[in-house]
Amino acid sequence: MHENVWKLLTSIGWNDVLDILIIAVAIFYIIRLFKKTRAVHLLRGIIFLTLIYFIVTVFDFPTSSFVFGKLFSNIVIVIVLLFQPEIRHAIEEFGKGRLRFLLFKRQNSSEKERIAADISAIVNACINMSEKHVGALIVLEGRTPLGEIISTGSHVDAAVTSPVIENIFFPKAPLHDGAMIIRDGRIDSAGCILPLTGKSVGLELGTRHRAAIGLSESYDSLCVIVSEETGAISIARSGEVRRDLSSAELADELTAFLLPSDKSDEEELI
Repeated sequence: MHENVWKLLTSIGWNDVLDILIIAVAIFYIIRLFKKTRAVHLLRGIIFLTLIYFIVTVFDFPTSSFVFGKLFSNIVIVIVLLFQPEIRHAIEEFGKGRLRFLLFKRQNSSEKERIAADISAIVNACINMSEKHVGALIVLEGRTPLGEIISTGSHVDAAVTSPVIENIFFPKAPLHDGAMIIRDGRIDSAGCILPLTGKSVGLELGTRHRAAIGLSESYDSLCVIVSEETGAISIARSGEVRRDLSSAELADELTAFLLPSDKSDEEELI
């Protein structure tokens, strides 16, 4: 046995090592792409179906084997259809040169300065709108693409500045009723329609809050809400809402979302 193992090890060449490394890196980025997104639930479902297919094949269940065999014969097409948004997002990121072949994601100083400026603009706009009781709903895209949501609104493609945000949510502006989507450091679209939450929430929470909670239940986005009635600033994330935030608390939440610490990035890989 030892001789066989030794022969196997000595027969491994540099191309074999490189081949294994490529597969390992691919699996690593696939896991990072799917983790904490809606795609992870689909991936678990496919793994579960694969396990069932293995069991029915081993125990020779003819009908079940036939059905699952037909399904898995077209598994590539099924995967492309199910994971189309995630695959498209990954290709876009690769095209932009944003996929980093490093163990930990790090942001350079210029990117951090840009994000800090965005955070300041969002906080200032929310404070100004809060004082004037102007309702607003701002969505910051996370890892899960918001393509379906963005398609319901109007394309904007503007820099993240306080005047632009306040102009969009001005009561007489045509896009003030919907949600604003911020993607990749740009105001991508506005007037977007969000799915309302199906769970019971307080009667004091209006449509904007229900929409923000509903979106955050399905996506890993961060939603900022300014109440038109009370002027209170709230955030929704992972189906939960935090209300009556101060400017400092809002800035902290935005910073934690847009500038995660290196420690947080390391924990996500475990």
